[in-house]
Amino acid sequence: MKQIKNKYQIGVRRFRVNWIGIYSLYCKETLRFLSVFGQTIIGPIITAILFFVVISIAVGSERENVLGVEFITFLAPGLIAMQFISQSFAHSSSSILMGKVMGNIVDLVGAPLSSAEVTFSVIFSSITRAFIICFLSIIVFSFFIEIKINNFFVLLIYLFLSSFILGAAGFIAGLWAEKFDHMATVTNFIIVPLSFLSGTFYSVEKLPYVIKTLSFYNPFFYMIDGFRYSFIGSGDGSIIFGISYLLILSLIFWLTAYFLYKKGYKIKS
Repeated sequence: MKQIKNKYQIGVRRFRVNWIGIYSLYCKETLRFLSVFGQTIIGPIITAILFFVVISIAVGSERENVLGVEFITFLAPGLIAMQFISQSFAHSSSSILMGKVMGNIVDLVGAPLSSAEVTFSVIFSSITRAFIICFLSIIVFSFFIEIKINNFFVLLIYLFLSSFILGAAGFIAGLWAEKFDHMATVTNFIIVPLSFLSGTFYSVEKLPYVIKTLSFYNPFFYMIDGFRYSFIGSGDGSIIFGISYLLILSLIFWLTAYFLYKKGYKIKS
């Protein structure tokens, strides 16, 4: 027995970053949503198009200018942003929750990956899903209206930061939720209201002063406003402040996801 103890010992990690493990988990998460491409990619794009068509018909020919552009030109980027924001959250939250419900979360916990490596892999897979939805949506919307990217750098920054925050938020929600009803509660009472009340369908300049002031505390407002700015060249808020605000939130949400997962919150109990 003594010889067995000497021969078989707990291994010591011999590398600082498990790049192969990160890439493998990232590929696994990416293939998970690509395997149901119609549901995870095509579905959100169709939803955005339906919103666009219905609202365009409802508004009719009386289309006022908003922020210096025609209303439908103002509307399209907001609808695209709303979809990739919600889908970033949906990916990471469903990944963690399904792992807990199905019992295969132990494969993730037992993998030779640190908490940082796991969180980044899942979150970056959410970002990948957001990027695919975003650029396919732009292509599809270009068949309906003249859509032009005025600042590609701003688009990438806001697309990345927005999907990163929602990916981290989904990771946290997945750890917290114990069943799909809990996740539906978060989606229906937090994610959807904040995205709808963030200037997706209107300019916040038209809101009463109190509601307008509250809108400037809504991170979804900066996500959508900054993303729209990259198309139309104008917005309701400050682009620099929006980037700074979202960078801070990215750090806060990732650190929260990291420490909760490292602690084994609702996983190891």
